[in-house]
Parts: sequence; C-alpha cells; structure tokens
Amino acid sequence: MIENFEPDEEKYLLDLARGALSSAVNDKDIPEPKPDELPYQLKFTQERGCFVTLTTLNGRLRGCIGNIEPNGPLYKSIINNAVNAGMYDPRFPQVSLAELDHIKIEISVLTVPRPLAFSSSGELLSKLKPCVHGVILKIGYHRSTFLPHVWEQLPDKVTFLEHLALKAGAGKDEWKKSEVWIYEAVCFGEHPARLS
Repeated sequence: MIENFEPDEEKYLLDLARGALSSAVNDKDIPEPKPDELPYQLKFTQERGCFVTLTTLNGRLRGCIGNIEPNGPLYKSIINNAVNAGMYDPRFPQVSLAELDHIKIEISVLTVPRPLAFSSSGELLSKLKPCVHGVILKIGYHRSTFLPHVWEQLPDKVTFLEHLALKAGAGKDEWKKSEVWIYEAVCFGEHPARLS
C-alpha cells in the first residue's frame, strides 16, 4: 500500500501540474524546480508511476496520460504527464487558453504493479477488489489499464474486464486468458471551487 499525501503535499503537486499545463498552453518554457529546492524531498523524488487526469468542471474527461511503471522522480513525472495530458492525448484536441481555467486536474500516484496469479476466470474475479485495484491486462502484444477510480463507472467485475479487453484491442471475453497485474493508487485533485 502507498502512503497518503498530506494536504499541503497534494497542493504542491497539483500546483506543479497546473503550472506545467498552463506554461504548455501558453507556449512558454515548462517550469521545473531543482531537486534540492523541493519541499518533502523524500516523497517527491521517489520513483513512482503516476497519471494526470484532466476533466471539465461537469466531469467529462479532457485528457489522461501517465506511466504505470516508475520512470523517474515523481515530481518530474507529474510535470511531464500534465503537459502530455493537455497537449498530446491523441483522443482530444490540445487544451486551449480559453479552457484552461475550466479544467480540473487530478493526480494518481501508483504502487509498483504486481502479477496476479489465477487458474480460472472465477478465481480472477474473486481476487479483484473494486475501487482498490488498478488493473493491467496483457493480451498477446496488447496491454491496457484502468485506474482504480474507473470502478466507479464500471462497478461490475465482468463488465470492467470486458471494457479493459476492448481497450486493449481484443475481444471482450479475451480477459479470461490474459495476464493480469494489479496496483493501488492514491488519488487527489483540485477542488472545483478553487477554479474560475
């Protein structure tokens, strides 16, 4: 299990993400603190997978990019993923200046994924914990993941795995013969009242 972040730690990381997104939208250099200038160095420089999710104020997805496996210090991953979610998510046009103040940022910090052993689809279903486990499916050369909060939209385990298989480009029942990894996440986001 990953440790939680204190409110001031969350605010710092969210401000870091918003500063990076704002700079990218305004076509300015992306600000990046030096490691020795960071508060909470031990947490912020640890190597963790993370995702940055952008939503409109009415809850619609506007961009989501991340890295499941750790690929550098957490604070750098948050900066990079905030920029990529706003500017390079292939599902959406780039965030515009007019939209910037009407987008909510959420950060998910992940534990290192671990394989989940199972001998039948029934055993797999029994081991999954909705709203706790993020799930990675590997089907042949294809891989897809859903963060733990996706369970809120897809609470039924079979439906959740069917959608995840389809996301991987496979048939909806292919989850039954996939490789599965699980991870957990600590998620925190901007409060809409803080936004314009």
